[in-house]
Amino acid sequence: FGSTIENKMLFFDLWWKKQVDDKNAKRLIKDAGELSDYLRYKRLVARYALTEPEEKIINTLDVTGISALVKIYDKITNAFTYTVNVNGKKKIMGREQLTTLVRNKNPRIREAAYKSLLTKYQDNKGVIGQIYQNIVLNWKNEGIDMRGFKNPISIQNISNDVDDKTIDVMLEVCKKNAPVFQKYFQQKAKRVGVKKLKRYDLYAPSKKSAAEKNYTFDQGTKLVLDSLNRFSPKIAEYASRVFNENHIDYSLRHGKRDGAFCSTPLPYITPFVLINYTGKSRDVFTLAHEIGHAVHSVAASEKSILVSDAPLPLAETASTYSELLLYDNISNQISDGEKASMLSDKIDDFYATIGRQSFFTLFEIEAHNQIANSITVDDISNIYRKNLKEQFGNSVDISDDFGIEWSCIPHFYHSPFYCYSYSFGNLLAVSLFQTYKNEGDDFVSTYTDILSAGGSQKPEKLLKDHGLDISKSKFWQSGFDYIKKQVDDLAKL
Repeated sequence: FGSTIENKMLFFDLWWKKQVDDKNAKRLIKDAGELSDYLRYKRLVARYALTEPEEKIINTLDVTGISALVKIYDKITNAFTYTVNVNGKKKIMGREQLTTLVRNKNPRIREAAYKSLLTKYQDNKGVIGQIYQNIVLNWKNEGIDMRGFKNPISIQNISNDVDDKTIDVMLEVCKKNAPVFQKYFQQKAKRVGVKKLKRYDLYAPSKKSAAEKNYTFDQGTKLVLDSLNRFSPKIAEYASRVFNENHIDYSLRHGKRDGAFCSTPLPYITPFVLINYTGKSRDVFTLAHEIGHAVHSVAASEKSILVSDAPLPLAETASTYSELLLYDNISNQISDGEKASMLSDKIDDFYATIGRQSFFTLFEIEAHNQIANSITVDDISNIYRKNLKEQFGNSVDISDDFGIEWSCIPHFYHSPFYCYSYSFGNLLAVSLFQTYKNEGDDFVSTYTDILSAGGSQKPEKLLKDHGLDISKSKFWQSGFDYIKKQVDDLAKL
């Protein structure tokens, strides 16, 4: 059905990309107002478009080709069950339940959970590895050989409307700052009660965790809105609309879906937010995160529906920024024990969304380059194992079984190079927050303007118009300067 819709809509894209000459395109773009950048982007991808018959053939073949491979991967891995001994009892479970065990207080259970996961994928590496190799080769054959993209990651960069240089610089800064997280993991070993973390212990809880404070939904809401209001009453007013119009579903009930999300059906409709609020401090941060997404949508609501949505690299800006504002507000209202627990969770999140995702992307770059030269599944695992050692240095012991972990990451199969968007969006938000801490209230209007732009401008241009150059390492380093300070602050608690 999806390919049928795409084929029906191809005529405009192909007309604009192929049949309108440069002179007329420039004239139309100049007079298109807020849609100028939208049309510019359409012209940008024109150089990678094929003829209409060729595009239709690709769309049709993808259904039984690349899309089918991804479905087969999902079907195989979703059927996996895992056996783990928990407190002397053998339990069989799916991956979602297994994932909760890697945060268990018992190190034997954590290790058993990881070993069950990795052994299952290692036992099936032949077919799962072959699927990945064919996905990578398809990415190359269509994207580079047929369409003419410069390199594998450029395909995703063009899709995100960001320059190769910007992503290269961002990834290089992430790689350079791996020691920031390594220092944190060395601290965490002491909190977990071991001399040195094993990779199995990465998400282990601290032995001396403070008694967790509970927050009613009204208390959590007040904390979030107060944090936003301290920064900008206008931003807080955007957030208040979600609550005032009863566009939030927070209660726990049987049959309700897990997780949290924010949905904006149309620009002029106040966003809807779903969370499962249990009263834990992490739920308050989840509330801030999703309300941040809502704020972004409301801020850009006056833009055309074609450009109101923020592009993928900017999609996490307001959500992460709102969490940072919340922590900045709440950290002075809690005990040192609570602060240590909260800060540890926060740095864990920074690692998961910035450090880990950037190294995922560095692995993908190497894997795509090597698979094009014909390598084995074991070779891919060796590349991944080397990547882990660069990422963790001497801070964490990496056992050989983690070499196959790459095959457990669905994003590598579903959407190559998607992972850097998490690093980009979260590090961007942290860097913007650091700018706010340096500039104070003068930064508020800049931040509001960035959100209000939605997806109407290319990220580099949008930020540069406000004096922020994301093609330079200095900008990204400011985000890591903030994270480094949090790691140092945690060491003092």
